[in-house]
Amino acid sequence: MNDRFLPVSKKDMDERHWDRPDFVYVTGDAYVDHPSFGVAILSRLLESKGFRVAILAQPDYRSPDDFMRFGRPRLGFLVTSGNIDSMVAHYTVAKRRRNEDLYSPGGKTGLRPDRALIVYCSRIRQAYGDIPIIIGGLEASLRRFAHYDYWDDAVRKSILIDSGADLLSYGMGERSILRIAQLLDKGIPVNKLRDIRGTVYLADADDKIHFESVGGFNYDSLKHDKRLYARAFSLQYREQDAVNGKAITEIYGNKILVQNPPAFPLEREELDEIYALPFTRNYHPMYEPLGGVPAIEEVKFSITHNRGCFGGCNFCALAFHQGRSVRSRSIESVVREAEEITKMPDFKGFIHDVGGPTANFRYPSCEHQIKNGVCSNKKCLAPTPCKNLRVDHSEYVELLRRLERIPKIKKIFIRSGIRFDYLILDKNETFFKKLVRDHVSGQLKVAPEHCCDNVLSLMGKPNIAVYDKFRKRYFELTKSFGKEQYLVPYLMSSHPGSTLADAAVLASYLKKNNCRPEQVQDFYPTPGTASTVMYYTGINPLTNKKVYVVTDPHEKALQRALLQWSVPKNADLVREALIRANRRDLIGTQEKCLIKPKNAVPDNIKYQRKKDGKYKR
Repeated sequence: MNDRFLPVSKKDMDERHWDRPDFVYVTGDAYVDHPSFGVAILSRLLESKGFRVAILAQPDYRSPDDFMRFGRPRLGFLVTSGNIDSMVAHYTVAKRRRNEDLYSPGGKTGLRPDRALIVYCSRIRQAYGDIPIIIGGLEASLRRFAHYDYWDDAVRKSILIDSGADLLSYGMGERSILRIAQLLDKGIPVNKLRDIRGTVYLADADDKIHFESVGGFNYDSLKHDKRLYARAFSLQYREQDAVNGKAITEIYGNKILVQNPPAFPLEREELDEIYALPFTRNYHPMYEPLGGVPAIEEVKFSITHNRGCFGGCNFCALAFHQGRSVRSRSIESVVREAEEITKMPDFKGFIHDVGGPTANFRYPSCEHQIKNGVCSNKKCLAPTPCKNLRVDHSEYVELLRRLERIPKIKKIFIRSGIRFDYLILDKNETFFKKLVRDHVSGQLKVAPEHCCDNVLSLMGKPNIAVYDKFRKRYFELTKSFGKEQYLVPYLMSSHPGSTLADAAVLASYLKKNNCRPEQVQDFYPTPGTASTVMYYTGINPLTNKKVYVVTDPHEKALQRALLQWSVPKNADLVREALIRANRRDLIGTQEKCLIKPKNAVPDNIKYQRKKDGKYKR
C-alpha cells in the first residue's frame, strides 16, 4: 500500500523535481486515490508507464487561473466531471438542487459546475489555447452522441462538440488513454489520433474513416425527429461490441463525428495488473480538516472483482459504458487486495463488499459471446434466460472462502446488486446458501423494480414470478439457518410503460406481501439508456413500438404515492390515484384495500351510538 499521492500543487511537483507534468488530470470530484474512482485508476496506470500526472481536483472554475496551477503540461489535459454526471450529481429527478455532494469534501455542494466538462474545457482553452484536451468518464461516455438531455428537455449535441475537446475516451478507458499518451509522447498531433478504439473524434466530412462505419444521422434531423432519434439509438446499442461493432458516425454541418468501435475489455491478467497499482485507498489528507470525502465510506473496505454486466436492464447505462461482456479478476489478485486492506490502521475486520456492477457474475454469459461478441438483438436473462447461458457460481464461492481464511477478516458482506434471476437458475444451491448464511448484513437489497409484465418487459427485467420464487427460497433458507433477515426490494415508479393502473397493481402486490418501502425511486431519464429514449420519444428503440410515458409531475407523484400507500401523508394522493385508475375496490376497510375512505372512522377511536342513530365519541 502506498502513502504517497500524486501531486496536487506546484509544491508537490517541485518536491518530485518535475519541471512540469506530462498531463494535468482535471476532475469534478475530490481527489480520492481508490480503485473505485476512475481518476485513481487511470492516473496510477499512466504513472506506472512512466508518465507524470498531476491532479487538479475541483478547480475554481470561475476563471482560468486555477487551471494554470502546474504550468502548461507537456502532453495535455485529461478532463472528467467525476464518478457521476455533473447534472445527476447536482439535481434530483424533480430537478431540485441536491443538498449534499458525496464526492466533495464534507459533502459540500457547489464545488463543481453544472455541465462540468464544458466549463472545464472552456477554462483550459482560455488558459492554453490549442493544447490537447481529452475528455472521459461517465459524463463524456454517456453523452458522446447527440443525446436527450432531461434538464434542457431537448436533444443536445455530442459533448465532444459542446466542450471543444479534441478527443473523447469512452467506456473503461485504460486501453485508450494509454495509447493516446504513447502517441502524444511520440509527437503525433492529437488531431491525427484517428484509429484508437474506444475514442470519439471530429473530422471533416470527407475525411477517410479508419474502421468500417455505419450511421450518418444528421444532428439537425435528430433533434427534431423522435422516430429517427430512436433509430439512431438502436443502431448505437447494437454496435456497442468490441468483437463485431463498427464505427458510428453523426453529421454536424460540414463535420463528421466518428465513434470508433469499443476497446476490447481487459482480460483477467490485465485487470490483476490494474488492481495491483499502488493506491493509497483514501482521500487526499488535504480534505481532513473539511470533514473528509463521504463517498469513500462505502468503498474503502470494499473490493471490485468484476466488470461489465449482461443483465441488460434498459434503465441502466452499463451497456453503454462498461459493456455487456463480463470479465473478472483472479482469486489471487482479490486475495492480495484483501490482505492489503487488513493492514489499514482503521480496518475493523469487515469487508463491506466483494462485488461490482453485478456481484454474482464472473464470466461472459456464454461461449458464443467470447468468440462472436454479444448478441445485438436479444438479452441473456430477460424476458426468459437464453438457452446458451452459462450458470455457475463455483468460482465466486471459492473466492469468498479464500477471503474468509485471511487472518483479521471477521466477516465479508455482499452489498452490490445480486442478480436474483441468475442466482435461482443455478441448480447447485451452494452459493445461495452461503450468501444467506454468511454474507447478508441483516437485509439483502435486490431489484425486482415492478410486478407488471408489460412494465418489466420495458425495463428488461424478468417476470415477477421469478422474483417470487427467489423470495420464497430466500426466506426458507434464512429460517433454516435460524436467522432473522429481510429483503429490501428496489422499486421504480413512472418508468416508461407504467400507468396509474400498473402502479395500483404494484401497490396491491406490495401490501399482499407485507412490504412497505421507505424509499421509491422515480424513473430518472439519464443519458445513455434505452429507457431514456422511451421517455423522450414514446418509442421503445429496441422494438420500435410505442410506449406510454408519464411526464406530468402530478401523475408521477400519484404513482410514487401508490408505492408508498401506507405513509399517512400520502393518503389523499393514494385515493386520487386509485379513483383515476378506476380501482375504487382498493379503497375501503377490507383486508385487500390500500386505504380507507376519506371520512372513515379511525380504528383507535371508539364510538357510542345515540338514540337519534348518530354516533359520538
